[in-house]
Amino acid sequence: MSEIDACLPAPLKDFVFDLHDSARRSFVVTEQEALYTGEFRELTSKYFSNTAWPSTDSVSSECGADPLFLALYKELTHRHLHSISRPQVRDRIDGWRVYRALFDQLLKEADAASEEGAEVQELYILPTWAFDIMHEFVYQFQGFCQFRTTSASNASQAAKKEDDGNNGQNKSHHLNETMDVLTSNRDAWAVETVLFYLHRLVVFAGGNAPTKAHYHLGVFARVALSRMECLLGDYRACLSAVSPIVEERAVVDTVFSARLSLAYHAGVSYLMLRRYRDAARTLGSICSALQRAFKTGQIGGRNNNQTHGGNANVHNDQSRKINDRMIALLAIVTHVCPATWITIDDERVSKLIREKHGSQLAKIEAGEEGYEDLFMFACPKFVSPAVPDYGGVTKSHAANHDVYRLQVRQFMLEMNQHATLRKLRSYMKLYSSIGVEKLAAFNDVPKEEFVDMLLCYKHRMRQLEVVPGDSEGEAAGEEAKDALDIHFFLDADVVHVDEAAKQRRFEKFFLTQISLSGEISREAELIKATI
Repeated sequence: MSEIDACLPAPLKDFVFDLHDSARRSFVVTEQEALYTGEFRELTSKYFSNTAWPSTDSVSSECGADPLFLALYKELTHRHLHSISRPQVRDRIDGWRVYRALFDQLLKEADAASEEGAEVQELYILPTWAFDIMHEFVYQFQGFCQFRTTSASNASQAAKKEDDGNNGQNKSHHLNETMDVLTSNRDAWAVETVLFYLHRLVVFAGGNAPTKAHYHLGVFARVALSRMECLLGDYRACLSAVSPIVEERAVVDTVFSARLSLAYHAGVSYLMLRRYRDAARTLGSICSALQRAFKTGQIGGRNNNQTHGGNANVHNDQSRKINDRMIALLAIVTHVCPATWITIDDERVSKLIREKHGSQLAKIEAGEEGYEDLFMFACPKFVSPAVPDYGGVTKSHAANHDVYRLQVRQFMLEMNQHATLRKLRSYMKLYSSIGVEKLAAFNDVPKEEFVDMLLCYKHRMRQLEVVPGDSEGEAAGEEAKDALDIHFFLDADVVHVDEAAKQRRFEKFFLTQISLSGEISREAELIKATI
């Protein structure tokens, strides 16, 4: 061990010692922030840009062989290795073991602290660090699910080629090795075990955390759980995971990436559950915050220190990509439910929607396809929790791709029904009253079926909507409301139509113009006058 320690660079030893000190003894937030977001990235760039960090055995003497801290160090360095290389099957299995070891150690210390008279050794990690751990945990689960189903599908195709007499021995050998490892590790990244750890950690967010680190990990386990449920296509469970987070909102707001993840997956869930007003409110709010962050340089600027695996550029790119996806989701929501435009208070966001997707929405109005492309661009990469039949690869299918296509198909079924209803709405907006028979003829529907169609329209646009509590911090409730921008009712054989009352927002126009005027003034002041 002494020879290994002697080979380690002195700055690396100091880094491990200082990081352990900030986590176990000093608890100085600024010191740990400088180490985690700054020095780790600098040491990585200097010594380990293309290689793995030293093992836990090599650095254990610098932290007193603290098992929990070494588990945190192992996760941090494994995350770096995962980001600089294309992980193979054994790397993904190793990642599973890294996270299991970390969470088991966390739960072990929590159980020990719950015993009567037990002394608790404090542990502190930054909210950013806690979020990165939980975010990467679900990210690697998602990657493994995609990897194993793709590998099973490739193995099936290779087996068919061999049966046909084609030469693919080298490729088959590699796939067979991969399949052997997957077969012998069927419990790796099992969905029930992943959910078990997330739910166990979520408990710490409710005031039962023995240390500050447990609390932070519990808060962001809830964010990770919402993402996990969305990836699995359980949208109600996704929103259920989000709803209790009001009490921990102050912690979540300190990590902008967590806010993005929370809002994006909640927005997708609201859209798939036909809660268009809530989707527009959630996505519009975070997109507005993103536009301000881009403009002020908080994201994409030199002062941005948030990291993902020690790389600020990755964080910036991800923020811009997820912003583009949310703008596409907003384009869908505002087109399906025009009444949601009023929930988007930022003119810059409204302008982005029109600029980026106005032509696609115009094609939809003309009867051409467009929703599917928008949704496929904007939706997350859904995964299948089912383990493929590795022993029967000849019958294997790309299950993960099937799950993705299933969600797209489900979305398009809903949108196809809205196409007929949108045509109905366009006709009703032209009249204050019109005969049922005439309106049915416009929509090419028999009069007997048309009344059912009107009721269907009312029903589809009657949706749950979040209602804020009476006081700050109080849990929000839900109430069924009408999302139509027109009001209509049937009296005998006449449909009476009244456009819904519009809430005129003059203050938004004036505030936008004042902001633009201020920007022009600041730019003018920077111009150096030349004589």
